[in-house]
Amino acid sequence: MSTTTPRGALPLAATLLTASVALYMTLVAFGNITDFGTNREFVRHVLAMDTTFKDDDLMWRAITDEGLQDAAYVAIIVWETVAALVLVYGTWLWARRDHPRARRVSTYGLLMVMLLFGAGFMAIGGEWFAMWQSEDWNGLDAALRVFVLSGVVLLVDHLPGAQDGRTDPA
Repeated sequence: MSTTTPRGALPLAATLLTASVALYMTLVAFGNITDFGTNREFVRHVLAMDTTFKDDDLMWRAITDEGLQDAAYVAIIVWETVAALVLVYGTWLWARRDHPRARRVSTYGLLMVMLLFGAGFMAIGGEWFAMWQSEDWNGLDAALRVFVLSGVVLLVDHLPGAQDGRTDPA
């Protein structure tokens, strides 16, 4: 016995899930712009490695210059803002049923989010700057949640039938 996905269910799922990540990234970027100081302190502490174990073999990696720290933070905000805009556009394309372009644009936006949270926060922040050692300035759990969410949405966006609303045998 074969089952089918109801016509339009996958594109709807892709639309709503992409919109969810777009909303999240929009709120993250908005929050970092309007409350610049809070996460600036987070970035400064992570880059300075001042709440890690202070292992001499690692501390040479620390960036203590506040100008460089702030430049890194501004670059993060710009990346978040561009990712949010790309995902909003992808959502709009899904809603307009321009599925091939929606899939492509959404893929770019989701990959931007996954690069920021995976490569940026988990790999560079977590490992290179030893953020995992900090009890107070450790964003690895949050980064993992966003990375996994974005990955799931990316998979849904690429399921057969999400692009054109076809029904496919399960």
